[in-house]
Amino acid sequence: MRFQRPRGTYDRTPDASPLWRQLRQLFDRLCVQYGYAEVDPPIFEHTELFTRAVGEATDLVSKEMYTFPDRKGRSLSLRPEATAGVVRLVLENKLLAAGGLLRLAYWGPMFRYDRPQAGRFRQFVQLGVEALGSASPAMDAEVIELFVGLLREVGLAELRVDLGSVGDACCRPAYEDTLRAFLAGVADRLCPTCQERRQANPLRVFDCKEPGCQALLGEAPRIMDQLCADCQAHRDRLEALLGARGIAFRRDRDVVRGLDYYTRTVFEVNYPALGAQSALGGGGRYDRLVEACGGPATPAVGFSGGLERLVWAIGNEKTLGRADLGVRGAYLVLLSAAAEAPAARIAARLRASIPAEVDYSGRGLKAQLKSANARGARFAILLGEEELAARAVTVKDLDSGEQKALPEENLLELIQAWSAGAPPAARP
Repeated sequence: MRFQRPRGTYDRTPDASPLWRQLRQLFDRLCVQYGYAEVDPPIFEHTELFTRAVGEATDLVSKEMYTFPDRKGRSLSLRPEATAGVVRLVLENKLLAAGGLLRLAYWGPMFRYDRPQAGRFRQFVQLGVEALGSASPAMDAEVIELFVGLLREVGLAELRVDLGSVGDACCRPAYEDTLRAFLAGVADRLCPTCQERRQANPLRVFDCKEPGCQALLGEAPRIMDQLCADCQAHRDRLEALLGARGIAFRRDRDVVRGLDYYTRTVFEVNYPALGAQSALGGGGRYDRLVEACGGPATPAVGFSGGLERLVWAIGNEKTLGRADLGVRGAYLVLLSAAAEAPAARIAARLRASIPAEVDYSGRGLKAQLKSANARGARFAILLGEEELAARAVTVKDLDSGEQKALPEENLLELIQAWSAGAPPAARP
């Protein structure tokens, strides 16, 4: 008897392995440069984790999970996504106890009982990052920048970033009431699933793929038009930060994502050359999820991308990877909220040569320097009000303790000289 692989799966053959290996090396290098440490939760979890974190009414939980009882009758599920498991890992292993920012990355298989199509499988590999501990839009911008940077490095230059917002507790309840009222007016034309969802979890009607429902929902109110002042300010600041990073985006009222845990920022990154299946990944902010899973209130943001869709997009021709992952880098210490945009600019320039991590936690100097040492950085780059006014930086060699102030444009030269063991005098 000859066996065949199950529907919705694929075999990775030897000729495909070099590209996958290069993609992994590139992702690992970028994570090191941005300060993200790898974690690896199990591929199955207790089902309740996903129903609580992702949302019982979502298609992902109600229709697409592989769920089974173990020998003692406990309900387990193969992970359909990674964020819930990463949050569980963080809480169970007390990774938040140290305070400050927690930057984590993952790479591994996920499982969804979905309709197979080009670039979409029932077992697939996702890569992604999660950043916990900062509510700043600058953290959202860094996450998007990392994902876009990864895609650009593999040669996908013509990208489209669709940016939206799903609001928060301040504005979402009023919007949901407005949406329920709209849905009540078209209830007799909704599919049975949407009729069930319109009261309990009305946002999930946007997950529906029925053509009739999609046509009706084209006229539905959008939460992007009803954001509170705080959510609007968050969105506007993020858009400004993306512009400063040279990342083009499109404000999209229809980006809501299919998971209940999102708050405020949501985004998708598309490669239009792929046509109808252009989405390479996405993510957003989930400021309530850690608390919903039993932890302290902790703001967080992340992204995930599908490797199969990425491999399909780039083919097997691009050569990837270039940096020495063992290089010790720089840690940018922000002593003013106004330093976020300059820090991102400086870090982007440094990352061409060395890893550079930006601390968006808003903590004091001592706490940030402690984190710099804990992360193994060689250099701390201080940005406060004085430095911003003079367009300068203060650089501290964390090995020798030597510290110099110098113009921003001379920073890389000084770091290279110090790395070579012969620091020059900083020019005024």
